[in-house]
Amino acid sequence: MSYDPQKHHRRSLRLKGYDYSKAGAYFITICTYNRQTLFGEIIDGKMQLNQLGEVVAEEWERSAQMRQEIELDYSVIMPNHLHGIVIINNVGANDNVGANGRSPLRMKSRSISSLMAGFKSAVTKRINRIPYHGEQLTTPVPVWQRNYYEHIIRNETSLNQLRQYIIENPLKWEIDQLHPNNPSKW
Repeated sequence: MSYDPQKHHRRSLRLKGYDYSKAGAYFITICTYNRQTLFGEIIDGKMQLNQLGEVVAEEWERSAQMRQEIELDYSVIMPNHLHGIVIINNVGANDNVGANGRSPLRMKSRSISSLMAGFKSAVTKRINRIPYHGEQLTTPVPVWQRNYYEHIIRNETSLNQLRQYIIENPLKWEIDQLHPNNPSKW
């Protein structure tokens, strides 16, 4: 089905007027396309990554290595989503944090949206290079949902609560709202 602005009222999940390249801490959730369980399984309350989950883990860590302004805090890869705390640091007064030169409508460099776009793209490219049932895919398949959820972490209490949520997430997988068999969705 194609996008029809008369029928589909897509709303931004972003805080209106907030600069997501601003130094601070952010809680991120990224879901797989159609919430497919692609990255492994929970066994005895612990996430066991499969080959695709390992790709996600490697690219998540690479994100911080490639971007000097990014620091990764707690994170967890779940069967169909990733939760992570991302900290954007001030990288220097002379650094130009602004439009990335392509279009005024494009995302800002050194922002959460720029990080998410690069991360999701890198994971998708690598996963689509992995042979599927012994054969190379000829058409790329989607890995991620179009958007992501982010929450601006405003204080230490919130930061610590979100860290605890991340730690406990695998233990609570059976009742997680993103679990494919969660009865609250029926």
